[in-house]
Amino acid sequence: MTQISEAATHPTRAELVASLVSPMVNPPRSPILRSPADDGLAYSDVFFPAMDGVTIEGWFIPADSDRLIIANHPIWANRYGFPGHLEPYGNAWKASGNDIEVNFMPDYKHLHDAGYNILAYDLRNFGGSAAGSGGVIGNGIREYRDVVGSLRYARSRPDLREMKIGLLSRCCGMNATMVGLAKHPEEFRDVRAIVAPQPISLSAFYRTIVGHMGMSDALPEVADALRRATSMELKDMDMPPYAAAVTVPTLLLQVRNDTLTTPDDVQAIFDAMPTEQKELLWIEGTNRRFDGYNYLPGNPGPMIDWLNRFVG
Repeated sequence: MTQISEAATHPTRAELVASLVSPMVNPPRSPILRSPADDGLAYSDVFFPAMDGVTIEGWFIPADSDRLIIANHPIWANRYGFPGHLEPYGNAWKASGNDIEVNFMPDYKHLHDAGYNILAYDLRNFGGSAAGSGGVIGNGIREYRDVVGSLRYARSRPDLREMKIGLLSRCCGMNATMVGLAKHPEEFRDVRAIVAPQPISLSAFYRTIVGHMGMSDALPEVADALRRATSMELKDMDMPPYAAAVTVPTLLLQVRNDTLTTPDDVQAIFDAMPTEQKELLWIEGTNRRFDGYNYLPGNPGPMIDWLNRFVG
């Protein structure tokens, strides 16, 4: 009979810390399982360079209007969403109850029915986009180059360059948007509104996770491991300082009892935004973060109302 060693069944603290950092260094790519055609939408495949030249892939969904929404996605997802209901993609999320599918196709249908053209794209290292930044996730610190690239692409197309622009920036995609606003505000000069489900500071995420693991004192160890693996500081991937650059009308959404972060983090991001035209919608009745990503597909009213108010 094969015997399993004690070390194999009980990972060391260092191994647990390494397991938390490794998905930032070698992010798994989840498949694109759906397309706009599943909801009856005509679309075309597009690609364009990020600010630093990384090839970004996406979809363009046309509508008969002068309004354009540019959409990106959360970390470890892609423009379709996330197949958390399938192994192995949902395995890491079972303990938090987030092993469910996230499907953004209804988002695009709601936006199209409301008269918006849509450009949806994969951030670097995810979906069909190329690897960039050494293949390392930056929680927005490097992905802002993709956001800027999407805006430049829209302005490069004769059929899009005069359109009114709104952003649907989700999670890491909103982090990247805030970093872009802080670094290159001129690139966002014609952005009229942002809808932003669940931006997140990486410190809040890791602090919550190590708390669930009974290792509340391990955050400095995680920060050190992250620095060694990615050459980035954990504190630099916290979002309130970048939120201070958000002067665009912004609607934030967040699951209040999200087991993967704390409400204080999103509240701090919201409070740091200098725009007077901002709202924070708390999603109640669940503690699953992924329910926050699925909220607008099932409840498009807040998104459409916000975009119609400032873009339309």
